[in-house]
Amino acid sequence: MSDLGLEEAIRAAGGASELARRIGISQPSVSNWSRVPAERVLSVEAATGVTRAILRPDLYVEQLGEVGDVDIARAQEYALLAVLLSRAPDTALLKRIAKLKGDATPLGIAHAALAQAAQNANAENIAREFFDLFIGVGRGELLAYGSYYLTGFLNERPLARLRDDLRALGIERIEQQNEPEDHAAILCEIMTNLISGQLPAAVETQRHIFEKHLAPWIGRFFADLAAAGVANFYRRVGAIGRLFIEIETEAFALPA
Repeated sequence: MSDLGLEEAIRAAGGASELARRIGISQPSVSNWSRVPAERVLSVEAATGVTRAILRPDLYVEQLGEVGDVDIARAQEYALLAVLLSRAPDTALLKRIAKLKGDATPLGIAHAALAQAAQNANAENIAREFFDLFIGVGRGELLAYGSYYLTGFLNERPLARLRDDLRALGIERIEQQNEPEDHAAILCEIMTNLISGQLPAAVETQRHIFEKHLAPWIGRFFADLAAAGVANFYRRVGAIGRLFIEIETEAFALPA
């Protein structure tokens, strides 16, 4: 999904016109983009807070030289999960998801199922589904937080340990961020940035963050999402997440 980053930037800015205003260009120029141009990535990142690894993972993974197609695909997979877990997709994003291609692998079949669901989806219905799953009246059906899955409570010791590790990487919580850092969407975005190199770190750091802060719980979360009573579109998102985390777990278990 080459323009997933563009959609997220427009959403974060509050529309194409506002994004254009923030970076000092005309609204038709933004509307004509198929993805964020390379020369505009840093200004869009500064204007919206959407990281360059999500805006253009093709550039900010490939620039590492020694990182190949597998890691580009990993970064894009985490980015897709991060966006879909942070907000309900609008009509434009659904159209792009509908173009996802599958193959004969279990993950490829799951991608094809998500694409088919997006083709048949109504953005208003999915927004309601997202609300029921993750927000709710009082609380949603699922709580997408590491602390909750590991302790049964929010904002517990797993979150504190995560913050310690993120601080060591130079990552600090920003004031505008409502969700704690152990939210599944934020952890997927962190993995995107580690893989892409926007957060300069060795592969061993990816392994450490994944094994300590994602592997103990996020697979169960995706399995719960795939089986959630109100999930329809998001049942497919859960299936992709569960399969992808299984692949990541197996890959990180291999000798360095």
